[in-house]
Amino acid sequence: MITVITRQRLSSWVRSLTDYERKWCLWLNIAGRVDGVRRFFAFISWLGNGKFWYVMMPMLIAIYGQEAIKPVLHMGITALVGIAVYLFLKNRLVRERPFASMQSISKGAPPIDQYSFPSGHMLHAVSFSMITLSYYPILFWWLVPFTALIALSRVILGLHYPTDVLAGAALGAGLASVSFYLV
Repeated sequence: MITVITRQRLSSWVRSLTDYERKWCLWLNIAGRVDGVRRFFAFISWLGNGKFWYVMMPMLIAIYGQEAIKPVLHMGITALVGIAVYLFLKNRLVRERPFASMQSISKGAPPIDQYSFPSGHMLHAVSFSMITLSYYPILFWWLVPFTALIALSRVILGLHYPTDVLAGAALGAGLASVSFYLV
């Protein structure tokens, strides 16, 4: 038997998901109001806004020499495509950030743009991690925890809903996966 999803049923499901997300956002945001916690995750978010990755690229060349040029170019090209994809989506999907749509959520760090969906931080963190790890698996224990901390930071700081982070991660994984076929 085929179940037809009605607009009403879908709307009810979306409302339930939104309520669930708001509860998680509030809970994590309250946990992040402890000064040291907020500062730690604000720093992680700041690093995840390109700084970590764009310092890592020349460091790879310094450590691995000519061998690192291909991975660094791979990341650079993927970054440009990633920026275009996430800006295109953000400016069309226009989802307000949690701190802007819920008075009980405090903004733990300044956002880099107006809208929430998808998370550009996660798009790039996941795509860069996947690309880097395909060339240098030894970096797994550095990149995977750092990427997870970026994901947490975005919700703790009131800048993203969990689905923003998951969508950004999925887009980053998809972008990296496609890039492997093109490079």
